[in-house]
Amino acid sequence: MFTGLIDDVGVISHAVATDAGLEFRIECSYDDLLEGESIAVNGACLTVRECGPRSFAVAAVITTLGRTTIDAWRAGRRVNLERALRVGDRLGGHFVQGHVDGVATVTDVRQEGDARLVDLALPPGLAELMVAHGSVTIDGVSLTVNALPAPEALQLSLIEYTLRHTTLGDLAVGGRAHVEADMLGKYVQRLLKESIWSSEQ
Repeated sequence: MFTGLIDDVGVISHAVATDAGLEFRIECSYDDLLEGESIAVNGACLTVRECGPRSFAVAAVITTLGRTTIDAWRAGRRVNLERALRVGDRLGGHFVQGHVDGVATVTDVRQEGDARLVDLALPPGLAELMVAHGSVTIDGVSLTVNALPAPEALQLSLIEYTLRHTTLGDLAVGGRAHVEADMLGKYVQRLLKESIWSSEQ
């Protein structure tokens, strides 16, 4: 479980296909990681396979590669990092599972006053889980849905702090980003569908 508050921005130093999947070495500021712990990398929950001084290795299996942008990651890429939530930690974002629901495409980026507005085209099935001013996770960052400008679209309003402390400042038209819908919305949707299905029997 995560909060969507980024702990660090790491840099991929090495990427190679192994028996464990597509494996990455990521340089970071952490110096107390443990093998086997969970870490969100651009919002995808992965397991630390090896760790050293200010670096760690993770691997993504074929099912993860099919649901994310990870298959396109190469050395030099910056990635948002968040360690798993501990009992007693302050919850400043929202509950994030690290389960990427889909990949969105950036359709517009523009500056309006002190905010950067980013429009995203959502993959099928995700728009119905979005609520204006509700929570959404983009590349691991807990954000507020600024607007729903079209039936399958989402708009973000990024503040200067977020642009400086995450990779979201790198988003450009045509780029792709991981999306995780609000967990509560997913459970409500599932329960409603079950209720409707039962009533039709």
